[in-house]
Amino acid sequence: MNEGTTLTPRQLRLLKKLYQEGKTIEVHTVEKTQDELSKELGITRQALSNHLKVLKELGYIRTGRGFIDLTDKALELLGEKKGDVFVFVKIEPTKRKQVYEAIRKLNLKKIYRVTGDIDLIIEADKGRLDEILEDIALLDGVKETNTHLVLEVL
Repeated sequence: MNEGTTLTPRQLRLLKKLYQEGKTIEVHTVEKTQDELSKELGITRQALSNHLKVLKELGYIRTGRGFIDLTDKALELLGEKKGDVFVFVKIEPTKRKQVYEAIRKLNLKKIYRVTGDIDLIIEADKGRLDEILEDIALLDGVKETNTHLVLEVL
């Protein structure tokens, strides 16, 4: 389907239904072929395929044509799912543009530019909080940060 194609009312309704019923998940996608992975692991392509099948059945990965995604269950097992954190950032008005550019270059989950008493909300992983706060503190123009850890998603 190209961008100029219009959806039928039923297709649009289906998309809205899928969106409403769905949940947002963080996805870690592997962008390598199974041939590359098997060579790097020193196993046959067939052995890799068997291992992937087991991991998929256990709910640790999702696979499809050309992709392998790690699930939240896999991230928890690996100790990588440590929870979310939101960092509220106030910026000197004259330095906003420079700070926005510098923050875009950091490895962060999401960055929101917002209205109100703060300029940015940064969503990140709790496991990297110290590193993130250090990186932000080094930026010229950052006036203040305020950190909020997510205790539970309701």
